[in-house]
Amino acid sequence: MTAAAWAFLALAAVCAAFGLWQWAARRRTLRRLNGMLDRAIAGGFAEDRFDETELSALEGKLARFLRGSAHVQKTVEREQAAVKALIADISHQTRTPISNLLLYGSLLSESSLPPQQQEQARAIMIQGEKLSFLIQTLVKASRLETGIVVPSPSRHRVDALLEEAAGQEEQAAQKKEITLRVIPFDGSAAFDPRWTGEALGNVVNNAVKYTPAGGTVTICAQMLDGFCRVDVTDSGPGIPEGEQGEIFNRFYRGVGTRAAGGLGLGLYLAREILTLQGGYIKVSSSPGKGSTFSLYLPREANRI
Repeated sequence: MTAAAWAFLALAAVCAAFGLWQWAARRRTLRRLNGMLDRAIAGGFAEDRFDETELSALEGKLARFLRGSAHVQKTVEREQAAVKALIADISHQTRTPISNLLLYGSLLSESSLPPQQQEQARAIMIQGEKLSFLIQTLVKASRLETGIVVPSPSRHRVDALLEEAAGQEEQAAQKKEITLRVIPFDGSAAFDPRWTGEALGNVVNNAVKYTPAGGTVTICAQMLDGFCRVDVTDSGPGIPEGEQGEIFNRFYRGVGTRAAGGLGLGLYLAREILTLQGGYIKVSSSPGKGSTFSLYLPREANRI
C-alpha cells in the first residue's frame, strides 16, 4: 500500500473519530437540555453547572427567566385577588343604595304629586335603572375577564336559544312595530345556555334598538364544518366600515348611535362570552343596508 493510501486511510479514520465525537457530544448536550427542560416544567430547576461552557450560560439564563416568570405569576395572582375583592365590594356596597333609590323612586311615582314632580320621579327611576344595569354589566364583564366565572359549554339545541333571545325582545319590537322573526332550525351546538343566551340577547337587543319603526329583525342559524353560525340580521342604518373594527371594544359607541340608549358594553360582553367557549363573533354591514351579526358556536365542546 502506498504512502498516499495510508495517509488517506489515516485522514478518514481521524474524520470518522471526529464525527463520532461530535455525535456523542451532541447527544450529551441534547440529553442535558432535555433534563433541564424537564426540571423547569416540574418546577424544580436549579443551576448545577458553574463553568465557562455554553451550557452553563444557558442554565443561568433559564434560571433567571424562571425566577422572573414566577415573580410575574405571583404579581398577576395578587392583582387578580385584588380585582376579585374589589368586584365583590362594588357588588355588595352598591346593591342596597340602588335598591333603595329604585324603591323610593317607585313610591314617589305612585303618589299624588304635581305633574312636574311626577316627571322628576320618573327621571329618578330611569337613571336608577341605568345605574343598576351599568353596575351589573360591569360586574359581569369583570368576572369574565378575571376568570371568577367561566362559561361551561355542553351540547344543547340551538332552536331554544334563538326562541329565548327573540322572546326577550318581543315586547320592545312590538312597541316599535318591528317584525321580529325566528327561522326554524333543527340542530345542536356546544354552549353554555345562560351566558350564550346573554350574548345573543345583547346582539338581538342592539338590532331592535337601532332598527327604525316598521323594520325587520331576523334570527336564523346554519351548520358549518366546525361551528353552528347564528345570524342576527336587521334593516337598520348599518355600520360604517371604519367603525366595524371598534364596535366590540368596551364602551365604544358609534357616531350614529350615541343618541340611542346604551353603554357600549353589549357587544363587548358577547365577544368575551363566545371567545371563552371557543367561538367568535363577526359583523357584515353597509351604511343604509342594515347589519348581520354572526355568532359562531362550536359544534362540539373543546376538551382541554
